[in-house]
Amino acid sequence: MDAKEISLSEKKVKPVVDMLNDYLANYHIHYQKLRGCHWNIKGQNFFTLHIKFEELYTNAQLTIDEIAERVLTLGKPPHSRFADYIKESTIKEIDTIGLNDLAMVDAVLEDMAKLIELERDLLEASDTAGDDGTNDMVNRFMQFKEKTTWMLRSFAGKK
Repeated sequence: MDAKEISLSEKKVKPVVDMLNDYLANYHIHYQKLRGCHWNIKGQNFFTLHIKFEELYTNAQLTIDEIAERVLTLGKPPHSRFADYIKESTIKEIDTIGLNDLAMVDAVLEDMAKLIELERDLLEASDTAGDDGTNDMVNRFMQFKEKTTWMLRSFAGKK
């Protein structure tokens, strides 16, 4: 399958596919960070954050699958090596062992801000390419992160 089979110009969609693969790399690092936060949370907010981090990593896992499948829909292979994710991601790994609960929330908020920035760039690129499918998918993911950001900021007592 290639982009032509779904009435898209391969030339116009190539930047979108490249951006989706970068987005996929960032999402994998974010996902693993969420897992680490879930596993290593301690303290007064354990019950609240343990559940929230699990909810977020479960959502991230589904999102990762949708991103990879969208890359395939556009006729290219998604990145699938962790070495590529680490190399390409602007989101960086952290050691969640010993990190306090609010530092974990801050780390997740930083990731979400970066992912939203990537999503806004993807929305612009997919719009330019006439790729409504990618645009709709990314917009849905961004709306989830915007709301989650508000909730986590409220939890942490941030303005």
